[in-house]
Amino acid sequence: MQRQAKKRQNIRRAVIVGIVAIVVVASAAYFFSGSSGTTTTTSTTTTTSAASTSGNTTTTTAVGVIKPVADPSPAGKFGTAPTVVVPTTPAPTSLEVSDLIKGSGPAAKAGDTLKVEYVLATYSTHKVIQSSWTSSAFSFKLDANPEQVITGWDEGMVGMRVGGRRELIIPPSLGYGDTSPGTGIAKNDTLVFVVDLLKITSTS
Repeated sequence: MQRQAKKRQNIRRAVIVGIVAIVVVASAAYFFSGSSGTTTTTSTTTTTSAASTSGNTTTTTAVGVIKPVADPSPAGKFGTAPTVVVPTTPAPTSLEVSDLIKGSGPAAKAGDTLKVEYVLATYSTHKVIQSSWTSSAFSFKLDANPEQVITGWDEGMVGMRVGGRRELIIPPSLGYGDTSPGTGIAKNDTLVFVVDLLKITSTS
């Protein structure tokens, strides 16, 4: 009887050890298969200045993606009043920026005071409604608080170099929105600026 009891005890121990071994192996297999099936993807965003916009490249800046002007105005000559051509295609819904003439001087950054000449045309009129060339150059602080210019200028002028000419097509969301600030600018109007950068006064 003692031998049979001892035999049964040994069998029970063997069964328990076997069950524990199976559980351990199964748990390890599940753990490692789960960890190997999980991958981590790291995305890298390359940021460049808007001054690098040329041709049909899409530029990424600190404020987001800025597209080039699909149908830019003639480059003309720096220092003389430009000809602005408002596209006949539907107005863009996001900011478009192109350098018609690339400058070689310092690049504009937030906090700088810029002296410019500009011409403004609108999609609602398809003609020029303002021009500093008929009065005097305009100076403003870029990305000032409170803002001195519309958001489209604060975003679109970053990176522009002295001696350059840049075209900005600004949607209502970055312009005057659903208000009309004056003659020639309708509610929800899209604005077309051609800007010559004459001088930068840096705060740094």
